[in-house]
Amino acid sequence: MIKLDLDLIKNNIFQNIKTIVDNEKKEFVPGESPILTGMAVYDSREVNAIIETLLDGWFGLGKRGVKFENRFSSYINSKHGILVNSGSSANLIALNSIKNKLNLTSGEIITPACGFPTTFNAILQLDFTPAIIDVDKSLNITPEHVETAINENTKGIMFAHSLGNPAQIEEIKKIAIENELFIIEDCCDALGSKYNGKMCGEFGEISTYSFYPAHGITMGEGGCLVTNDHKLNRIAKSLRDWGRDCWCTTDEKNLLGSCGKRFDYEIDGVPYDHKYIYSSIGYNLKPLELQAAMGLEQLDKLDTFNQIRKMNFKIYSEELEIFGNYIEIPIINEKSDPVFFGMPLIINNEKVKRQDLIKYLNSNKIGTRYLFGGNLLKQPAYKNINYSLYGDLDYTNKLMKDCFWIGIHPGINEEMIKYIVSKLKYYFNKIE
Repeated sequence: MIKLDLDLIKNNIFQNIKTIVDNEKKEFVPGESPILTGMAVYDSREVNAIIETLLDGWFGLGKRGVKFENRFSSYINSKHGILVNSGSSANLIALNSIKNKLNLTSGEIITPACGFPTTFNAILQLDFTPAIIDVDKSLNITPEHVETAINENTKGIMFAHSLGNPAQIEEIKKIAIENELFIIEDCCDALGSKYNGKMCGEFGEISTYSFYPAHGITMGEGGCLVTNDHKLNRIAKSLRDWGRDCWCTTDEKNLLGSCGKRFDYEIDGVPYDHKYIYSSIGYNLKPLELQAAMGLEQLDKLDTFNQIRKMNFKIYSEELEIFGNYIEIPIINEKSDPVFFGMPLIINNEKVKRQDLIKYLNSNKIGTRYLFGGNLLKQPAYKNINYSLYGDLDYTNKLMKDCFWIGIHPGINEEMIKYIVSKLKYYFNKIE
């Protein structure tokens, strides 16, 4: 009988994957190669990490998930991390956790009309009322906007740092403290962005992140919450894990559990396994261990990815300066150090029609996106919702009509940016 050297076979698999994946780089051909607004940037290390996890045979969230939660929360300078299956789920759990902790049943939550639906949706899904405010030229809410919306029914503030450009979160935090309001920071686009030297995500009671392929790092899909609040951490993990009361990790090896008395709990006088005691009405929103394995490799590259995004923003800003009579970029608040998720452009000339420009760029293989839902109140899904409006939405409506963004991710280089600029130059020359 032939004895197999399994370690040798595994090493051969890993080496073959490295040969295949790391040699797939394609040369950029202007006008033929698509320049996407976002993409997953990875190599054989992520693929082999997934394969190794598959070979281990542990599919549910386990030790790699715990390791990722610890490393990621440490990166954000927070005590606790809770992995979930998407940034949207992270928003839902974040608000639900605060609702549970504070025993809230209703009330208003301040949020911008301009944004991505899943920041907005959690407020509606959990029976709160959106208190709608406008944004400014940074694409974000401001302290002044927030103050206009505060009243006796206000419970908290929930918003995203739009496209990775930080809002004036330190000043907003002061207002929240003075009025006993909670803050949920949606940092799905802002991984690595800072305000006054602190990470976006450090200011809120709980903050959320996304690992969708286009985001700062990716697990294919996935998301995370971070918090310094031990009780919120426990509630969030319970909500993520069906609502169960047990706090053991899913790969707990001790059959009696972390507490050592798994079978000594009771429900109404009946001895019951703590793993099957439910203290909240929860969901199942866990990612796979395979995703956590990929995420750990991506974390090693995060600083490099962010450096590339910052360099790309610098190149764009310098190259696009000559088009100031046609388009402008958002302002960056004084204390902000952004890592942009996308390169936002705002049309400021009536001769430029966004639809025509977008079609032209896409015909030249340059991908574009609008600023998510624009004014969400105008979207079909929200026509009949209950909300409170504070102030006008003039700039939100302008962004819905005149804003779009192009790619800035680590898969884009200076050659691609200069190609994009050359196409913009041709277009703007043509309309004069």
